[in-house]
Amino acid sequence: MSAHSADFASADLRTLSAALAARTVSSAELTRAALDRIAAHADLGAFLHVDAEGALQAAQAADAARAAGDSRPLLGVPVAHKDVFVTRAMPATAGSRMLAGYVSPFDATVVARLGQGADDFAGAGMITVGKTNMDEFAMGSSNENSAYNPVRNPWDTAAVPGGSSGGSAAAVAARLVAAATGTDTGGSIRQPAAMCGITGIKPTYGLCSRYGMIAFASSLDQAGPMAQTAWDCAALLTAMTGFDPRDATSVQRPVPDYVAAIDHPLPGATAAQPLAGLRIGLPREYFGAGLAAEVEAAVRAALKTMEGLGAKLVDVSLPLTELSIPAYYIIAPAEASSNLSRFDGVRFGHRAAHYKDLAEMYGKSRAEGFGPEVKRRIMIGAYVLSHGYYDAYYLQAQKIRRLIADDFIRAFTQCDLIAGPVSPTVAWNLGDKADPLANYLADIYTLSASLAGLPGMSVPVGFGTGAHARRPVGLQLIGPHFTESLLLQVAHRFQQVTDWHQRSPV
Repeated sequence: MSAHSADFASADLRTLSAALAARTVSSAELTRAALDRIAAHADLGAFLHVDAEGALQAAQAADAARAAGDSRPLLGVPVAHKDVFVTRAMPATAGSRMLAGYVSPFDATVVARLGQGADDFAGAGMITVGKTNMDEFAMGSSNENSAYNPVRNPWDTAAVPGGSSGGSAAAVAARLVAAATGTDTGGSIRQPAAMCGITGIKPTYGLCSRYGMIAFASSLDQAGPMAQTAWDCAALLTAMTGFDPRDATSVQRPVPDYVAAIDHPLPGATAAQPLAGLRIGLPREYFGAGLAAEVEAAVRAALKTMEGLGAKLVDVSLPLTELSIPAYYIIAPAEASSNLSRFDGVRFGHRAAHYKDLAEMYGKSRAEGFGPEVKRRIMIGAYVLSHGYYDAYYLQAQKIRRLIADDFIRAFTQCDLIAGPVSPTVAWNLGDKADPLANYLADIYTLSASLAGLPGMSVPVGFGTGAHARRPVGLQLIGPHFTESLLLQVAHRFQQVTDWHQRSPV
């Protein structure tokens, strides 16, 4: 790493964008520095694949484009993609041995929008340095379910980083890259962002294309950005968003400029109280039994700061919160059992070496390729969809999903957004939660927003105490559909008066 590029080692996306525009650093320098940091911190296990040669070639092309007058704000900034997104001429494993050796012939829409674009749209010109580690097929809350190796939390390497986007969260927290993509099915952007002390946002379902994103649960999966700050997430989300005719769930609506919106004053705001007039709902179900005292203390301190900025805190209720876990863990496995049926050893992916007939090839290939958690969810999903159980389990779970969404609709008549913890605890030690049900309970505060298709984000607000003094805590903000701008504005105002987002473990 050159002394010049070392000045930007911990810089956020906004700083890097400005430096590139001012020509005080080149994309090639930033990319080499990022590659050096990734190599130096390989022990974190954050990356499954690094494309040094391709990244440096793209960086040189970005520098040439800037020299020719190209002023795209993200042009030349290094980025990492969760390995659930397929990327042209690069491996895409979804953290599974089932897809070991698979190389995609095309880019996922999110990858193309942030990178080199496609035939029907221009990309932002970011430089893909590699693919980040994840829980296998995005199934997990700790990144211990990766078929290759677990990811370690850069704040405390004895701890998990959260999951399933733990590789992306660890990479941003350790300042290996300033930005990364993640996916959130039941909390997999928000929870690792909270546990690694970074900012992450799950957009409204359908806002970002799922084309080229290896599916877990199609009615829940959503792509989103992970970065140091709300401003950075706004810039990434602006580039990632847009209607995609190749995705049947893509929303057809104008693409907002979240960067422009983030500095726009809220109605009723003043210079001294930028959150004046904002009503923040606090669900009583989010602050009850099961919430660790150290997490509650950090969250309430952040809420007090927001109150000092003019926000009004109001009590609300989301009475079906506790039912989000059984509903989610019926619906998501049911969809997973369908989506993962395509991985059978015939067309692509792992195929068993020895078998006597087609049926045995299917069975052996799937038994060898899938890990324990994936098998568990496939079996649950197949069971709840089977004859005689569909009405008793899957149909009832879908009805509960509708009622959970109705809870939010009622709550938003009393407030503008909802706030609370992301996770009931700080990050736990690697290996501490061998019981799958214990992992499932870690999603209690994130699942309901996913089931309702609402946008939610995590903002760093502090740390644990005692032995957990180096384990971050995140505040969750949830808004009505398509209120990403509001969430980003509120987070930005908070980050203008606090420095939790600036703290780094390295």
